[in-house]
Amino acid sequence: MSSNAIDFLAFQGQTNESPYLIDVDRAEGIYIYDKNGKRYMDMIAGVAVNNIGHSHPKVIEALKSQIDRHLHVMVYGEFIQDSQLNFAKNLTNLLPSELNCVYTVNSGTEANEAALKLAKRVTGRSELVSFRGSYHGSTHGSLSVSGNETKKEAFRPLLPDVRFLPFNSIKDLAQISEKTAGVIIETIQGDAGVRVPSDDFMSALRKRCFEVGALLIFDEIQCGIGRAGSLFAFEQFDVVPDILTLGKALGGGMPIGALVSSKENLASFTNNPMLGHITTFGGHPVNCAAANACLDVMTTEINYVEVERLGQLLESIIQENSEINEIRRKGMMFAFDMESFERVEKVVHKCLEKGLISFWFLSHPHSFRLSPPLTISEDEIREAGKIILEAINETSMISE
Repeated sequence: MSSNAIDFLAFQGQTNESPYLIDVDRAEGIYIYDKNGKRYMDMIAGVAVNNIGHSHPKVIEALKSQIDRHLHVMVYGEFIQDSQLNFAKNLTNLLPSELNCVYTVNSGTEANEAALKLAKRVTGRSELVSFRGSYHGSTHGSLSVSGNETKKEAFRPLLPDVRFLPFNSIKDLAQISEKTAGVIIETIQGDAGVRVPSDDFMSALRKRCFEVGALLIFDEIQCGIGRAGSLFAFEQFDVVPDILTLGKALGGGMPIGALVSSKENLASFTNNPMLGHITTFGGHPVNCAAANACLDVMTTEINYVEVERLGQLLESIIQENSEINEIRRKGMMFAFDMESFERVEKVVHKCLEKGLISFWFLSHPHSFRLSPPLTISEDEIREAGKIILEAINETSMISE
């Protein structure tokens, strides 16, 4: 083990007992290079963050330009800063007219925390509704509306008055009532293993929220910003939420989150009490500059027809292996079901050995996941498919 790996394990808080321990030197496009010169195909994109690839030149240029002007100057909401303002205007111009105001925060989970508060503040109600299999973050509030009971148990008590419904079940939507402040749902469930709701379910959900006066929150932290094959995943269902949360890929590799709603709704944070939601570093000018550049790339350089074609191609390559029991995909979100977590673990580690980064799901461990940069080429798709098939076959021989 290298000295850096020893220090990493000694001085940094750890999330699990067996981290990848790639000693990163640099990253560009779909590749990460370690300090020994080994190249890895990043087929997970930092877990759906680097949708436009690593170190995109427009993002780097925007970062350098903003750094030359200023860094943090004041807590969010007090000063006019060009990069914050331009980001808010650019984002809302890409969204339906109902979503016309942005509160910029530090991360996706903070956006969800703010969304839950906003739903309670606007409606004056306390009940929150979420769905089984959901993942909305790991802070107390976002964890409270996440569906993984194993991950939650050690941190109880969490938020009270939270109800969980079966995902994609229209009949259970009747449980959303006049007591419900907000309904939070991943437009496409990520951590549950890429679960795509039906059009009828999404329409019924929108209708039920209108009927009882509950605010509908779409969490697009993972499935948004092009990942599902359109700039925003909800565009594919012809349904508009009352509140939209964004994060991960939004910053082009920099940390940022966004709470988006109507100006009327967000005005609720300004009085009774004043400063109803505050953040010191939310809307950091450097991160907003990167997010502006990312939105520019997403709207001028990404061909969503090509994203879908290449997604289908990779699916068709990997489904040839008989050990793949099921594939669920939307755009460039993939879940590949295998017999057990043990098989998945062997495949993931063999891919890493062969220079390809894949990953698994917290809430669906017998699947491995892929979420490559949307800038990936056809040749790279074919190379990735070949490596993954080799990893499955070679670990299968080992297991026998």
